[in-house]
Amino acid sequence: MNKKHRFILLLAIALLVAPATLTAKRTPWKSGVVTGDLRTKLYLPMLKGQRVALFSNHTGLAGKEHVLDLLLRSGVNVACIFSPEHGFRGTADAGEVVGSSTDEKTGVTIVSLYGQPLSKALASAPEYDVLVADIQDVGLRYYTYYVTLCHLMDACADRDKPVIVLDRPNPNGHYVDGPILDMTLRSGVGWLPIPVVHGLTLGELALMANGEGWLKDGRRCRLTVVPCKHYTHQTRYAPPVPPSPNLPNLQSILLYASLCYFEATDVASNKSKSNSIRTVYDTRTLFENVVTFPASYTEKDDIPVGCKVYDISAASEADGIEFAIIRLGYGRGHLDTL
Repeated sequence: MNKKHRFILLLAIALLVAPATLTAKRTPWKSGVVTGDLRTKLYLPMLKGQRVALFSNHTGLAGKEHVLDLLLRSGVNVACIFSPEHGFRGTADAGEVVGSSTDEKTGVTIVSLYGQPLSKALASAPEYDVLVADIQDVGLRYYTYYVTLCHLMDACADRDKPVIVLDRPNPNGHYVDGPILDMTLRSGVGWLPIPVVHGLTLGELALMANGEGWLKDGRRCRLTVVPCKHYTHQTRYAPPVPPSPNLPNLQSILLYASLCYFEATDVASNKSKSNSIRTVYDTRTLFENVVTFPASYTEKDDIPVGCKVYDISAASEADGIEFAIIRLGYGRGHLDTL
């Protein structure tokens, strides 16, 4: 069995463990999901007497407080914070290089891992004994948080340091879609041989990367995943805060599987203007039958030539309609979730 077939088989098994097919009725919004960081009895004992490096950003919320505050309040020695793309506060734009700094509230050193070689970043970091990861992913191959986690797992495997992932739900975890990455095209926006929409939580993806030997030279780290409680792959989940600046709401997260491809075009050239992808998200519209996006249109043009734009703001659960936006790229959602 080749790697592609094995991946598809493993994904099928993971999704079948949850109660459902893609067309099954999904769990109501008030699902009572308990994120991994709130299950403190499962991981705080492992941190006792350890110097902890925390991989997180503004999405690492344990209820109403940040996981950093929870750890410090529990007496955990947090030696440093590793921050991904967009920075620890999640305010930097896509691709923007963010320097290392100090958290004003706690005084903990923040080491930025984005925009510089990992070896250089780790060389400047305080010593630590265990890595704890708590960050909201959106389940897409080109979303960079999992790539950073894989690099950290690889570093921990090399240094024989344990990794603990405090898992969070995947808002796109109810389906799998798109081609598997051609690994000759591996980059910072595509690191593992997985589909565009992989259907896994960050913890599940970490387990797969570790178990399949996808880290450097096939090595494995000492990995523990603290799973969510009351979560299946049919659970509806809206992250409590935007995971990154260009994903301001649940709708943008659901549509990002397709609309991300426009980021390299003129459509997304200015995120403050009406012709930006972010505005497309915010105004609850969908492109259909895209023909061409001429570079000649200006910010005065509400709709690029060659596009039809439909308002989906009136959609409700009563409609019971499933839409596929795979016509644009890869992605599927439900109108009753928007």
